[in-house]
Amino acid sequence: MADSSAAVREVNGPASLLLPRARVGASLSQTAPTWLTAAHRRMTASTAGPSEPVCGTIEGRTVEAHPVRESDGSVVWWLVDDTDRRLARAALESERERTAFLTRASTLLLSSLNADRCTETTARLAAEHLADAALVVTPMAARRLPLTFCRHGEPPTRSLVRADPSTVPGLAEALQGFPPVPSRWIDPQALPDWVVPEALGPVGSVAVVPLPGHGVPAGALVLLRHRGESAFDDGEEVLARLFAARAGAALSAARLYAQQSGITETLMRELLPPPLHHVHGVELAAAYTPAGAGERVGGDFYDLHPAPDDSQESLVVLGDVCGKGLEAAVLTGKIRSTLHALLPLADDHGRVLHLLNSALLTSHHTRFATLVLASVRRHGHEVGVRLTSAGHLAPLVLEADGTVRATDTRGTLVGVLPDPVFGTTEVTLGPGEICLLFTDGITEARGGPLGDEMFGEHRLRRTMTACAGMPVEAVVEHVRMRAADWVGAGRHDDMAVVAIGAPRGTHLSAVDGHGRGRYTG
Repeated sequence: MADSSAAVREVNGPASLLLPRARVGASLSQTAPTWLTAAHRRMTASTAGPSEPVCGTIEGRTVEAHPVRESDGSVVWWLVDDTDRRLARAALESERERTAFLTRASTLLLSSLNADRCTETTARLAAEHLADAALVVTPMAARRLPLTFCRHGEPPTRSLVRADPSTVPGLAEALQGFPPVPSRWIDPQALPDWVVPEALGPVGSVAVVPLPGHGVPAGALVLLRHRGESAFDDGEEVLARLFAARAGAALSAARLYAQQSGITETLMRELLPPPLHHVHGVELAAAYTPAGAGERVGGDFYDLHPAPDDSQESLVVLGDVCGKGLEAAVLTGKIRSTLHALLPLADDHGRVLHLLNSALLTSHHTRFATLVLASVRRHGHEVGVRLTSAGHLAPLVLEADGTVRATDTRGTLVGVLPDPVFGTTEVTLGPGEICLLFTDGITEARGGPLGDEMFGEHRLRRTMTACAGMPVEAVVEHVRMRAADWVGAGRHDDMAVVAIGAPRGTHLSAVDGHGRGRYTG
């Protein structure tokens, strides 16, 4: 307690421990810190009621001083040691900030499966929240280190340098997934130039943290602080490791996705239907529409195996595997590969289909398929077509006058019976005539006014009649568009169409070694 002249009138035991120089009769300015003396002066100079507590430090402790005015003008100051509460509050606030940062970092890092973008995000977040600048070092590629550098407030930059990671203490170990070395062990002055860009300026503190991945290290993170800034403390190094764990997992996931995407793309190229063109005087066109909007392959397929020259037959295949989606596409790939291996026997459709049937029966697949084989060859102005159906819809022929007729071929589907039966028929296409091969995705497409009526063969025939005189490409596109319009926004099965046509004009020349020709129309 001190009076209006700031003289100490009373000191209890705990106050004496906190303020050892406080004695009765001594001046408050000589016994208490400045912030408490100033608060007492303001309190005694004012006639207002009790004021709010004031806060300050005494010998490193945080203290709250609560004043109580006495009737004689003296003021009693109750001193409350608030150090632990404030430290707990500061620790809680710091933990909330760390959690918010790590949550935001996880969201940003996992928002993209692009490895380069994920690396840049890692460098930018580290430079914004952990240091003045950050360098992400990913595993060596072609004897070079991929680097992504980011300075606080600036966009990341990428480079590829020839450098030895062992010249940076802890970096080679971090790239191998070993635990980080304490930042105090790293001499900033010994860092090589490729770690510290000239524009960054002198570095006062460095931390190297591994980026752990899924089984394989994803890289390392180098944190840099300017000279004069505080060194990395234990809490900051722990935060850096927590961030690095999230960044490493995201980088590893992005690289794994890129690897799997590359494998998928390579396999997909083998499963995608090939582009059709004119082969040895025969006009060919095709279209394929998978059942799913996001799918590229499915159960329907077609293939072209051109003959070496115009004296031999080229083989066209159209098929439909039971089901749709990826599982059907896998069997589609197997059937296409098997047929490719059986090309030397392509003159005998029945033998090819029997061998394919045996291969499917001995596989682990439980699916079956329907096929139609078409061997085609140009004879003067006409095109001869040998057709063999294996449980498939009979192809249709569009004559020059618009008449549509069905071909007489039928047979057993493949992959079910041990002794299937197949029938072959021959068709001759005159100038301008077209043989259309199609899957049931066309005829069984449901749509119309109520959305439940099949497109049917009768609508397909009318569509073909309207295409009389059109080139094969136009016929295929017209059939595909009419079926798509019929379905509308409804669901449908895979759709595949192949058109084989005899040119309407005179054969001029074979223009290249691939058997393509040009014709007058």
